[in-house]
Amino acid sequence: MFNLSILRQFSRLSILPPAKALTSRNICTTTALQFKITDQLCAEPMKKKKKIDPAIVKAREDRRRKKLEKQIRRLEKNARQLKPIDELEVPLHLMDEMKKRKRPEPKLSADQVEARALLQKEWTKYKRVEYIANVAQIDRIMGAQRRALDKLYEVSEDLYNEAIMPDLQLVPYSINGPVATPPIKGYYSPDGEYIDVSKKWDN
Repeated sequence: MFNLSILRQFSRLSILPPAKALTSRNICTTTALQFKITDQLCAEPMKKKKKIDPAIVKAREDRRRKKLEKQIRRLEKNARQLKPIDELEVPLHLMDEMKKRKRPEPKLSADQVEARALLQKEWTKYKRVEYIANVAQIDRIMGAQRRALDKLYEVSEDLYNEAIMPDLQLVPYSINGPVATPPIKGYYSPDGEYIDVSKKWDN
């Protein structure tokens, strides 16, 4: 059994005002909970603020503002300057030879202009017919393939699943055929080495 005087002291602590209850830890007693202690207060004491001279604070703000203004002026100064691209600059010796290299435009007669226009129209019609024929042929091939797969599915589902599996042997595919320009005899193809000689530009 507990001493009644101790229990009375503990019961007085639980009735303290909030300020005193925070400074001294409450201990409450009830028949169900027996003794109960309040949560531990793990707060760190507040650090004392250092008093700084307002002149020093103002000087720091002025320095920061001047630095930002200087950066803004530098960016505005270089805003319209484009970075030079050496690859797009024409060499000076080519500029000197511009008159020699410039060819006069050929003078075509009216018959030649009309013949070229008719040839261009005929070529356009031919390419259009060729494109329509290619699209129709692809549609016929895809339709035949679809019908064949439907028939194969009716016959055997296993064969159908094998037929729609991708063929991995087609990936390393190489083909030789006609090219746009004939090969140059005696030309040694470079091995693909690349040296980056581009200049670095800092703002």
